[in-house]
Amino acid sequence: MTDIAPTATPSVAPPSAAPSPEETRKRVFAIVAASSGNLVEWFDFYVYAFCAIYFAPSFFPKSDPTAQLLNTAGVFAAGFLMRPIGGWLFGRIADRNGRKNSMVISVIMMCFGSLMIACLPTYATIGNLAPALLLLARLLQGLSVGGEYGTTATYMSEVALKGRRGFFSSFQYVTLIGGQLLAVLVVVVLQQLLDEAELKAWGWRIPFVVGAITAVVALLLRRTLHETSTAQTRNSKEAGSVAELFRNHKAAFFTVLGYTAGGSLIFYTFTTYMQKYLVNSAGMSIKTASYVMTGCLFLYMCMQPVFGALSDRIGRRNNMLLFGALGALITVPVLTALQSVTSPELAFVLIAIALAVVSFYTSISGIVKAEMFPPEVRALGVGLAYAVANAIFGGSAEYVALGLKSVGHESTFYWYVTAMMVLAFFVSLRLPRQAKYLHHEH
Repeated sequence: MTDIAPTATPSVAPPSAAPSPEETRKRVFAIVAASSGNLVEWFDFYVYAFCAIYFAPSFFPKSDPTAQLLNTAGVFAAGFLMRPIGGWLFGRIADRNGRKNSMVISVIMMCFGSLMIACLPTYATIGNLAPALLLLARLLQGLSVGGEYGTTATYMSEVALKGRRGFFSSFQYVTLIGGQLLAVLVVVVLQQLLDEAELKAWGWRIPFVVGAITAVVALLLRRTLHETSTAQTRNSKEAGSVAELFRNHKAAFFTVLGYTAGGSLIFYTFTTYMQKYLVNSAGMSIKTASYVMTGCLFLYMCMQPVFGALSDRIGRRNNMLLFGALGALITVPVLTALQSVTSPELAFVLIAIALAVVSFYTSISGIVKAEMFPPEVRALGVGLAYAVANAIFGGSAEYVALGLKSVGHESTFYWYVTAMMVLAFFVSLRLPRQAKYLHHEH
């Protein structure tokens, strides 16, 4: 494994010099290789959600309460339990053994989880062992995707060109959203080619095979990456240490936790929960809501580099302050307007406005966290803070929204999101005006 100076490849240009064309090409390839794995990881993770309607009866028959309990436990554990464990485990590996090793292991684990699901016998063949093995595969995927964020964010922030770090780092969310869109696209294509009986019988396995194959491609790309951490930081006794993180970087950790809580909550509100909201609260047909959300997600994906480049101009702190302030101002009006919207076009515009506000955060989500920690605990600090906040606030968004709706207090959820945006604003005031660590590493 080739060591390079943080944020550089072996032929790094001096801080004052513009990078050579060869240097720029190396950096761009590194961003593509790192983010390709990110796309595959999220594709595999979302495919499970989109295909569950077809394979659930084969693994979780309603006649067996144990199988149903395993289903509930699996959904809960993958979303709430495995993400923080993954954030800690892969953050520690990245800080102690290198970013490249961590990214390679996480994509292998995701590949194995997908391949396992694709080949699993059903309940009819092996009984309760089938849902138990499916749960195990899903936990592996949850562990992998929980570790993916922190390491990829760290690597992309370290390899990005100075002065364009926001732009380059924004591709983490381009590929995250791209993975979700690609999963939808594969399922839609299968729905056109196969009837419902075929999809329930065997067709649902195809996306998991596709996911496993693309994970192998991502693995091959990631194996070519250069390492961005140094032997010195990896071998230090503080590397990947939770004790060190909380001893000397507690303030940074809780700052990241604070704005990630709001960021994750509003992200899930206007992406994964929004389709259900359009159907259940606005009364839109499932197909229309799907079209609206697919268009919104594509636009949202395209927004990321624009808002990332903006942060290179106005500063990460200003991006985050705009996110918190605008998020607090628009959440209640937008969600209230969507509740009674009848036009799909108007729904598209309203959601697009909300996602533009969210883009102030998501475009720089990785780098604004990475800039808070020194190299020896960077992947751990970013990954663990993100995973904990994401599991608690992002993962629970749908449950909280539907729970409040069921007791007749749906609008309370709007104010809950708004309150978290106010928190994100005040926490963002604590951000340094210049990058605290990455700024000094060039």
